[in-house]
Amino acid sequence: MKKEYDILVIGSGLGGLVSALILAKEGLKVCVLEKNNQYGGNLQTFSRDKLVFDTGVHYLGGLSKGQNLNTFFSYLEIMDDLDLQRMDEDGYDRISFGEDAIDYPHAQGYQNFVEQLSVYFPDERENLENYCEEIQYVCSQFPRYNVVGKDNYNEEILHLNTRRFIESVTSDKKLQSVLLGSNFLYAGDSENVPFYVHALTVNSYIQSAYKCIKGGSQISKLLIRKLRQYGADIHKHAEVTGFIFDDNNVLTSVKTASGKEYTAKKIISNIEIRSTIKLIGEERLKKSFLNRVLSWEPVSSCFSVYLVLKPNTIPNFNYNVYHYSSEELVWSAFRYRKETWPETYMLSSSPSRHYPEFAESLTAISYMDFDEVKDWENTFNTVADDHERGEMYERFKLAKAEQMLDALEKKIPNLTHAVKKIYTSSPLSYRDYIGSFEGNMYGYMKNSENPLKTMVSPRTKIDNLFLTGQSVNMHGILGVTIGAFNTCSEILGKETIDRHLNQMM
Repeated sequence: MKKEYDILVIGSGLGGLVSALILAKEGLKVCVLEKNNQYGGNLQTFSRDKLVFDTGVHYLGGLSKGQNLNTFFSYLEIMDDLDLQRMDEDGYDRISFGEDAIDYPHAQGYQNFVEQLSVYFPDERENLENYCEEIQYVCSQFPRYNVVGKDNYNEEILHLNTRRFIESVTSDKKLQSVLLGSNFLYAGDSENVPFYVHALTVNSYIQSAYKCIKGGSQISKLLIRKLRQYGADIHKHAEVTGFIFDDNNVLTSVKTASGKEYTAKKIISNIEIRSTIKLIGEERLKKSFLNRVLSWEPVSSCFSVYLVLKPNTIPNFNYNVYHYSSEELVWSAFRYRKETWPETYMLSSSPSRHYPEFAESLTAISYMDFDEVKDWENTFNTVADDHERGEMYERFKLAKAEQMLDALEKKIPNLTHAVKKIYTSSPLSYRDYIGSFEGNMYGYMKNSENPLKTMVSPRTKIDNLFLTGQSVNMHGILGVTIGAFNTCSEILGKETIDRHLNQMM
């Protein structure tokens, strides 16, 4: 006998799990289908040498009492169980350039942010205050950024350009680069990207910045535990391979690779939007919509190097390093030359359990175009579906890891001697495990000249099909969480969602 659900969620990334839990809390019968061995999408972690490494989530913002992500996570009943460590309040991010010995801090708290940077830019205090005011104003114009209230976009804000805005705030070239220094969080395009992307990304971290102890996967584990408490069914190794429509062209169910069929009144797709289009069938969609989505350019992918360290060799640091070989690189850091790779990287550290003043591992990430791994694009390798990519691929990864180590050695002398083991992941790893198109980190490129081009409604033209996840409007933990609440507002009504969230404030 077929089991029919009220809600079927395809994909267990953050957007899918949050959507599923919001709806399960309303008493709806919910089912989540995940193709991989591990739930969580970008929240996934992996273990090597008994150490936990994050694949996508390295830190979280807005989690202090009264802040937006705290309120959302409190409503989802996971906030109190998160195991968090507050990052360095005087510099949760440190920006460095080439041979410049200074690490320029991004501090927590607006006043502290201004104070810490004023040490290096004493004549820029007023400009720094204006910068903090502006990012707060821009964020306030976005639906659900302040949890409840506004439900439509201020289109004028969408067209603000990051480069033009930063240049209007200060003429100091070095300070411009410092303010843009963490733009790896939105794939490093500060020339073309709308300023709202920059503002929404950095503002939450200035409010408060935390690391997940033992990795970001604890978020997905807590959400799944809650989902089960509310009676939801969750299945892994359940890849959706097709949508089933009835004679009246109504979407009724999905089928999986194993031949099972799941029926539901409403379906939420939390997978890559191009994959959703394949499931729907291009013939069912308007040509204009299809052409618009297929013309989107994916943001860059990345290459990650995970270093297991010998005990008590490298001091731990409770912040992220964003390093650039030159100041000018911040404007378009994702464009790099293979000969001089990595021209920029993000570096983070995990403390030793027994000697927390020392690091037990380091993670370094830099941009990588999918073209660099195109020779192996027809290979597929996950825990659930294990295949080797061959010796040439292993040699390619080893060469890249050595290049990264050479770059890091300039920042941390004698690092090579402290390394016990090296692990890597490429754009292919992100494509296979996360399901993102060409392994992109954050969905698709946004442009201030045409910001609406890459925005899609969570409600599709197919009556009972909805979208959520980082392909829909905004990426990041906060962006995807807000997106999930917006998706559920389409299903339950905005008033219902607002009423629940108001009770949390």
